Amino acid sequence: MDLAMRGQAMELRQLACFAVVAEELHFGRAAKRLGMTQPPLSRQIQLLEQQLGTLLLERNSRQVSLTTAGRSFLRDARYLLEYSQRAARNARRASSGGAGRITLGFTAVASYRLMPDLVVRSRQLLPDVEVLLREMVTPELARHLVAGELDAVLTRALPQQSGLNKYLMQREPLLVALADTHPMAVLNQIPLQGLHRQPFVLYSPTEGKYFHDRVVGALELADVQPAFVQSAGQTHTVLALVRAGLGMAIVPASARELRLEGVVFRPLADKDLHADIYLAWRSRHDNPALDAFLGRVAGIESAAID
Repeated sequence: MDLAMRGQAMELRQLACFAVVAEELHFGRAAKRLGMTQPPLSRQIQLLEQQLGTLLLERNSRQVSLTTAGRSFLRDARYLLEYSQRAARNARRASSGGAGRITLGFTAVASYRLMPDLVVRSRQLLPDVEVLLREMVTPELARHLVAGELDAVLTRALPQQSGLNKYLMQREPLLVALADTHPMAVLNQIPLQGLHRQPFVLYSPTEGKYFHDRVVGALELADVQPAFVQSAGQTHTVLALVRAGLGMAIVPASARELRLEGVVFRPLADKDLHADIYLAWRSRHDNPALDAFLGRVAGIESAAID
């Protein structure tokens, strides 16, 4: 039997015994450190040497010393022992959610502040959990979450479907965005009626469906009919069109994080419009890191997670 085949029979216990004897160079002291008697310790070393086919220790009645093979083997034994301990720690962390990976989907608006805040907090509280980021529009987020391709999503809306949990992370007001040269920019608040027949940039009914439906619904309830001049799917594009002077728009307050020069924001005087962002996940999953992220990073109580 060659050395490689003999080495396969080695046990971590034998490596630990050898490492302690090599450090102490005394079987009695080594046995005491290991919490065992000297004869079983000697037997473990003998078995290890038989499996390796070489002497690791020179011993006589007065002293113990390492052979050349023993000195070489000690380096590898220590590495294997350290590696096995690290593997055990990693396994325990993974089982408790302290290590692993989650894939987080998010909308563009969530990236202005909420998503980065969560990632920073995750790195602080769960440094061994890797967070992979995927930016998508809201309908795509829901589809990929249901398909199991995302662990969690930051989204405005979810389909009415069983098996999905959601938690309200943020509720923000909707504001009027207008060019700083617009006559209404001098107002502290803008009444919804002030948008009547005014050039207006609207969210797309497909890519920006959530905001499109909320804005159009509020305008219809107030019997306000702006002059729709252009539509766009993403908030940054809407603001760019506003800055160009095409018209006003109603956008979430988080849009201010873009700090687009030439655009100002004013609250609506007579309408409490808001937008929500939810953190959503599948109720049935097998990722302990996700539970740790939901509880420790997002601050969701375990009852809500379960």
